[in-house]
Amino acid sequence: MNNDILTKNLIADEGLRLKPYTDTVGKLTIGVGRNLNDEGITAQEALYLLNNDIQRIEKELAPLPNFSQLSETRQRVITEMAFNIGFEGVMEFKGMWKAIQDEDWDSAANAMLDSLWAREVGQRAIRLATTMRTGTDVMQEPLNT
Repeated sequence: MNNDILTKNLIADEGLRLKPYTDTVGKLTIGVGRNLNDEGITAQEALYLLNNDIQRIEKELAPLPNFSQLSETRQRVITEMAFNIGFEGVMEFKGMWKAIQDEDWDSAANAMLDSLWAREVGQRAIRLATTMRTGTDVMQEPLNT
């Protein structure tokens, strides 16, 4: 079977929608007719999307002078924050960025914890602030895929 022709036909018939929508029978759908209610996505698809999101965030953060001077561990903290609250959201942490510039890790961690974000995400903020403070990863359980 020629999958190129089938793909073109399916896109022509189903449409290509890059944001979720409700189809004609009330199912949450995305892409080319992917029924998220009944089919969802696979773990492999979720990890593919995650990898794309991480790459996008890294490109947004890379030009920041304070980001590039951080250790890889502290870069992961900022990247995870940006994943959670967006690039603009993490840029609002003015006290944290000032402390990072000064290499004052205690103040950077305290600025992270003294925020609405920390109150919303709870233990995640504590783990990330501890990592920022110490420069050492606070390990999560390994991913089993």
